[in-house]
Amino acid sequence: MTHQAPAEKWSVRLLAPGDRLREWWSGLSRVQKWGFGVGGFGLLALTPLFPPPFFDTPGISFGGTMAQFAMVAIIAIGLNVVVGQAGLLDLGYVGFYAVGAYTVALLTSPDSPWNQVGPGGMFDDKWAWLACVPLAMAATALAGLILGIPTLRLRGDYLAIVTLGFGEIIRLLADNLSNVTNGSRGLNKVAYPRVGEGEHLRDGVFSSGNSSGHANYGTWWFWLGLILMVGILLLVGNLERSRAGRAWVAIREDEDAAEVMGVNTFRFKLWAFVIGAAIGGLSGALYAGQVQYVAPPTFNIINSMLFLCAVVLGGQGNKLGVIFGAFIIVYLPNRLLGVHLLGINLGDLKYLFFGLALVVLMIFRPQGLFPVRQQLLTYGKRARDLLRSADDEKAAV
Repeated sequence: MTHQAPAEKWSVRLLAPGDRLREWWSGLSRVQKWGFGVGGFGLLALTPLFPPPFFDTPGISFGGTMAQFAMVAIIAIGLNVVVGQAGLLDLGYVGFYAVGAYTVALLTSPDSPWNQVGPGGMFDDKWAWLACVPLAMAATALAGLILGIPTLRLRGDYLAIVTLGFGEIIRLLADNLSNVTNGSRGLNKVAYPRVGEGEHLRDGVFSSGNSSGHANYGTWWFWLGLILMVGILLLVGNLERSRAGRAWVAIREDEDAAEVMGVNTFRFKLWAFVIGAAIGGLSGALYAGQVQYVAPPTFNIINSMLFLCAVVLGGQGNKLGVIFGAFIIVYLPNRLLGVHLLGINLGDLKYLFFGLALVVLMIFRPQGLFPVRQQLLTYGKRARDLLRSADDEKAAV
């Protein structure tokens, strides 16, 4: 009779529901997964209009909280491509987030010398933000390419230090290039989608003037972010089932073995870096339009650690798991905002809570709350069906 180690025993007891949920999901057919996915995201889209009492955030608009969640979830999906899929430890992902935000701000803010909105500019005021989104993604993809070519031959801690330096360099450049970025004062009045303009909402539903009711500007930004999130999930899901996805898994598990087997590890790592950077730039563009103000302090190393925390909490390599991790990262501080215990505002202790959560997770669940289930990504269901039919034939004989 074998005995379980204490940590393993508590791991099974505490987190078995997460395992059961993962096993249940893996057993569904593709059509069933689509059905549950559409229904789940549909219910998620309705939460700002009908916030559940136990999920509401009394100290802040629930729609604004969900808009922030959609933005961080997109970041987590992009970072998961780099860290979870390809196994590249990126500690400076906030740099790509900053490049995307500043691309939109520099092209649309009246405080910028590169403003291209209005008479004589490239963009119409109504569609300026939408036109800048692909430019922001292209700029961050280019930044990922420029950073990745000389550095992706490094591994482990060395790569982590280089990416950490990249994130700090971007923030310091934004702070010191005052003639371009307006320095620490930031860039104000950044463009946003001009949709739904009318007598009651002169600047549209996405403007900060739409601040009343459940369908406020935060809710509209959440819906936009949710649509983009679904599109990115479909893209990343197809990549996982492609040759590139299988190469990323091989590189993550053992880069030397993958290279011996003929995988061009540098090229596929560069692909992961560029794709992850572009997704981070998209989230930066969302942030710039939603807040309509971009300044260097937002892009500090602490935020980069929080993005990585979302991936680690949810489960590296599991794109749905990292979305759950992003929700925890955003929701918990907003839920505790204004809640006092012994004279202490619990909302100010978010870093303490996340630090404790990571310590407990590393002890009992080092792969995250929803660890990825490795299987034959392309022909997994067919292989399982063949194995079941073979077992049935043996049983019949």
